[in-house]
Amino acid sequence: MKNDRLRYLSHRLLAAGLTAVLLHLCLLLFLCAAAKDLGGRWWELAAMGAAGLLLLVCWTTVWIIRPFLRLEKETRLFLEGHAPNGLLREEHVFFTPAGRQTWECLQGLLDSSELMKMNKRQAQYLALQNQINPHFLYNTLESIRSEALIAGLTGLAEMTEALASFFRYTISKVENLVSVEEELQNCETYFKIQQYRFAERLQLTVECDSAEREEIYNCRLPKLSMQPILENSIIHGTECKIGTGHLKIHLERTGKLLLIRISDDGVGMDEQTLARMNGQLQKKVRAAASQDGQTQGGIALRNVNNRIQLLFGEEYGLRVFSMPGVGTDVEILLPAITSDRDVPNKEALRSL
Repeated sequence: MKNDRLRYLSHRLLAAGLTAVLLHLCLLLFLCAAAKDLGGRWWELAAMGAAGLLLLVCWTTVWIIRPFLRLEKETRLFLEGHAPNGLLREEHVFFTPAGRQTWECLQGLLDSSELMKMNKRQAQYLALQNQINPHFLYNTLESIRSEALIAGLTGLAEMTEALASFFRYTISKVENLVSVEEELQNCETYFKIQQYRFAERLQLTVECDSAEREEIYNCRLPKLSMQPILENSIIHGTECKIGTGHLKIHLERTGKLLLIRISDDGVGMDEQTLARMNGQLQKKVRAAASQDGQTQGGIALRNVNNRIQLLFGEEYGLRVFSMPGVGTDVEILLPAITSDRDVPNKEALRSL
């Protein structure tokens, strides 16, 4: 790679600038030598040459180096995973017209509203792998529930009712942002379904300061932000351990921030797995629509993280903490907003 440096425009510009400086210095020395016969006026030629050199350096810095460094910086940010929103502005200089067209195409492909649409579709597909007509699904579940009640199978009837409520929230609820209270209710419905499978092996606790409960429960967050993490905690954490698994959802508000921590005392994960997971979350929205091994057990954590960051900004999102044999904590950092009007990226919200 080092042997091919001159193939890049950046190094060619640097070489051209150094050559211009050397040529100017040579010209300056020549003028100084030629001015010896002019008596005391030789310093005037030297001053003119120095001024010309200064103008050349300023012109090169303003018109070549600074625009190039700005473009290089934003290209590096894009390669690190940041969306190129607002990249194309009048003051930006590109290598060629084709380069500008390339960035315009990329910005169109990676527009936040388009990414939000892809994330929502992925969330829906992963939440329900087969596209089933909702009315057919609810009618079938209601028929099963009725038959269970007639047969005296109250447990089966309650499980069917919980399953219908879960699907109704996942599929039919059209809101893009929901309250914390609604998301918690969906988590409790999902946990109730899982309890029919694990019985007393699972326990769920919700912690929230009673003085701030009403304000916290009214805060807004993207639909299906908490349930996928709870699902991962059950499937990849407590299900794999011997004995009772304890799950906890802790909610707290600090100033303008809302912190949600979903914890389990399951098998945990080693340092390499934890680092890889947090590394994938830090890739931001670059791979918003991609799917990988994390899709097992529910909606990928990266999908939840991307939807949060697309709506609120890259300073928010998910962070995972874990120790082998101790358990795993997943923290969700959100702005404590109670109205959809407070969403920073309203364009992405309207596009859903």
